[in-house]
Amino acid sequence: MEAEEKRWQQIEKVLRLMINRLCAAGMGVTETLDTELAVIAAANRRHAEVEELEALVNSLTTAVTAVDLVAPVLPRSSTDGRWESTCAATALLLDRLALNDTDLDAKAGALRVELTRARTDAELAAILERTADLVRTRNETAEAERQQATTVLSAVNLRLEELLKYFSSSADLGRAGQEITAEFDVRVKRQMHELTQESNQATNLAALQALVTQGLESVGQSVKEFRERAQQRLADQVARDEQMGQRVAALEAETRTLHARLAAERQRARIDPLTNICNRKAFDERIEQEIARRATTRGPVTLLVWDIDNFKAINDNFGHRAGDRVLQTVAKCLAQGIRSTDLVARIGGEEFAMIMIGLSIEVSQQIANELRETVQMLRLHFRGTPVPVTLSCGIALLQDYDTPGRAFERADAALYKAKNTGKNQCIVAGVPAGSLSGS
Repeated sequence: MEAEEKRWQQIEKVLRLMINRLCAAGMGVTETLDTELAVIAAANRRHAEVEELEALVNSLTTAVTAVDLVAPVLPRSSTDGRWESTCAATALLLDRLALNDTDLDAKAGALRVELTRARTDAELAAILERTADLVRTRNETAEAERQQATTVLSAVNLRLEELLKYFSSSADLGRAGQEITAEFDVRVKRQMHELTQESNQATNLAALQALVTQGLESVGQSVKEFRERAQQRLADQVARDEQMGQRVAALEAETRTLHARLAAERQRARIDPLTNICNRKAFDERIEQEIARRATTRGPVTLLVWDIDNFKAINDNFGHRAGDRVLQTVAKCLAQGIRSTDLVARIGGEEFAMIMIGLSIEVSQQIANELRETVQMLRLHFRGTPVPVTLSCGIALLQDYDTPGRAFERADAALYKAKNTGKNQCIVAGVPAGSLSGS
């Protein structure tokens, strides 16, 4: 968590540096715009709060819009290379965010597309502003995860303190018992020694009998006191054991409740909120597990990468609500078409990934085609208008010494081929040269 926080702080530092350089690069267009840029640069250097920066960005947007109405603010001449360098740095920042969250990844991907189309300073500034929002959102997520971890550690620490107190008190009782036994032993030995000396000095039977009776009574009293103290010590120990047992049971119940809540949070963190199937994080974890498992079991594992054909056209023609309905319906079809041992996840905007266990490449392709045909036969309508939906799929069988990246590249290359040779089809990736069989 600390490493992640440090990484995001470094990203924030780069963003602030980029803002300063963009302000410097934007000087010289108009006096009004120069004033706005100077104020933003000064606020950025003193690490102003988000609210102040947001107000300044809104003010800058108004100023740029006013300038655009008179004379469009065009990017700098390509001769100095500053525009290209800024765009390249922004693209690199978006690539390195590695948000590992379906929705945030989709937003970062959309920003990359917008960056390639940006032509003015205002457009680039808007992209940087939204990039900063992504960084802030990821920071908030990391902070929430760290708070959860802190809660768990606090509960564990409380339990360890309780156990330490119990063991410490038990050790104290044990030491007290040893001291009582040693004291009793010394006392009895002293009494027996005194009785022996006095018996040797006795001159008649009556005197000897009196001495023995008195000595036995003294020893008996010592034994009685020792037994009473031992019984009290035992009663204290039993009471402590019962109290500790109750406390441990309560702590166990609290821990189980906490773990159940954290497990639910962990599960929610691996579910895509729109489609209610696994997200990119869950997929990444599962593919790592399957690669590790396959190294010992040698069983076949198939990776399928899906993409909704012409999804942008669906959003453009019918709106994003229709696009969301398409994503939900496709996700439901894919989830219902696999076994409980398999996995399907939404890994991007309109992209899905599937992992099938123990099936040959031929069977996996057959199932993929059945799922593709099921989606094709869907009769989706939005506001009375039919919405045609088809899928393309790339399939790869995991090979020896595969990594998640290599396997995904092969499946993605097969998907790319399916998209570029007619769409609405499932294509199997070729086996890399020198690879062993995946069966």
